[in-house]
Amino acid sequence: MSDFAAEDNDDQTTVQHETRTARIEERHGLFSPLTWRILAVNALALFVLVAGILYLGRYKQELIHSELEAMAVQAEMYAAALSTSAVSSGDDATNQVKLEVAREMVRRLVGITGARTRLFAVNGNLIADSRNIKSFGAGTIQAEELPAPGEDDFFAEIMRNLTDGLLALFEGDQPLPLYVDPPVASAADYPEVRAALAGYSRGVVRVDGQGRRVLSVSVPVARFKQVLASVMMTKSGDTIETALHAVRLDILKIFVFAFGITVLLSIYLAGVITRPLNRLARAAERVRRSKNRQFAIPDLSDRNDEIGDLSTTLRDMTETLWDRMDAIERFAADVAHEIKNPLTSLRSAVETATRLKDPERQRRLMEIIAEDVQRLDRLISDISDYSRMDAELSRTESEEVDLRPLLQTMGELYNANPDGPRIKVAVPENLVVPALESRLTQVFRNLISNAITFTPEGGEVRVRAWRDKNQAIITIEDDGPGIPPGKEEAIFNRFYTERPSTEKFGQHSGLGLSISKRIMSAHNGELSAQNRVLNDEVKGAVFTIRLPLD
Repeated sequence: MSDFAAEDNDDQTTVQHETRTARIEERHGLFSPLTWRILAVNALALFVLVAGILYLGRYKQELIHSELEAMAVQAEMYAAALSTSAVSSGDDATNQVKLEVAREMVRRLVGITGARTRLFAVNGNLIADSRNIKSFGAGTIQAEELPAPGEDDFFAEIMRNLTDGLLALFEGDQPLPLYVDPPVASAADYPEVRAALAGYSRGVVRVDGQGRRVLSVSVPVARFKQVLASVMMTKSGDTIETALHAVRLDILKIFVFAFGITVLLSIYLAGVITRPLNRLARAAERVRRSKNRQFAIPDLSDRNDEIGDLSTTLRDMTETLWDRMDAIERFAADVAHEIKNPLTSLRSAVETATRLKDPERQRRLMEIIAEDVQRLDRLISDISDYSRMDAELSRTESEEVDLRPLLQTMGELYNANPDGPRIKVAVPENLVVPALESRLTQVFRNLISNAITFTPEGGEVRVRAWRDKNQAIITIEDDGPGIPPGKEEAIFNRFYTERPSTEKFGQHSGLGLSISKRIMSAHNGELSAQNRVLNDEVKGAVFTIRLPLD
């Protein structure tokens, strides 16, 4: 049952890997998901900017206000001219409008401005209308200005309607009153005319049946403060809309050009980012699936940017992983070799013990078996500690460790043994380093124990420490025979043993110095060894530890 479950898990993992590989390959194109995101962000900013410019709400209101002011000035000029030339005084000292003169002046003056002008009497009746031209027969002819040639261009009209429709969605203008042009107009049809007959000037903006703005201004015609009539000027807002449309069209042209540039730059930017990232992802996937080092992470360090840094980091990480795997393989081989020796000795002793009849020889063989078992136990314990060390160092937070009380306490413990060499400790106060105290203690214990082992009777072990700029330096010296020439680095290898001749074989696993070296490396420190030489004579060994103070 478990075999089937394992096979199902393997199949599921394989499917997931194949799916991930296919997804990575699909993203290797001109428009990857990251390319679309870059393009969307850049285009959105451009759209928001252009939409804000196209709004032009304040600009439009200022145009309307300026147009109404200009029409008001023209209407006041008409009113002044009419009050001077088209008004007569009666016998009762009252003023009256000369109708024929007023109509002629309205028709002549309107040719200058192009705006429709109407004159209303104080009773509200229409006196004159610039659109009404008197005919030779009965009645009048109404003249109406036609649109200029080319104004009704089909494409321009479509663009105008499109932009107006889009902008109407968010402009939020208040609805305007409807402009009505009755066949027989009177002052009652226009509130601005009623206001002018009451002595006040007023301007109004309306919309006609086609939705176009109509601007209207009415001012009073007065003489000696007597309101005689009202001049009403009406003008289409097409000129304002045309001006706005021209500005918006220019903005849209710039937008199309800018959008094209944005798309090209976004594609270029995405290519600079996504293609190398996809290349790194596909290379990492190949490295993950390969069983050897035939594939490598591309070297993009010449880019001198974050992707180059990522490439360098991935390459270093891959090399570190391969080195770690090689180290694990070597460690497994070394462990197997070291364990095989005591096991072989045990098997031989056990086989021999079964054939021996002499009790004394059996006792000696049992002592050998007990020593091999102790050796195996010590070896397995050191191997277990060696294997757990990296995980523990990566999980545990460093703390501030004062070296003076730590080393003094260790010296007192070793000095409690009257048969061993004396331990002399010289450490300044407040020499604090960031470290894991348990592992740092393990290093000092290994080095001091090693020095005690090689120090002859009557000798001593000296432990010193001092500050050197931003480092703490600790030395452990002994009076032993020193390190064999050329073995200053080899003594830190796993399972390397170089013990005194008086020591029984198998008392040490050969991992103590190797563990100490790895602990120092994990603390960003250094551990080195050399001989203490005086007058070309080796006087002992000295181990030097360098630890950063912060």
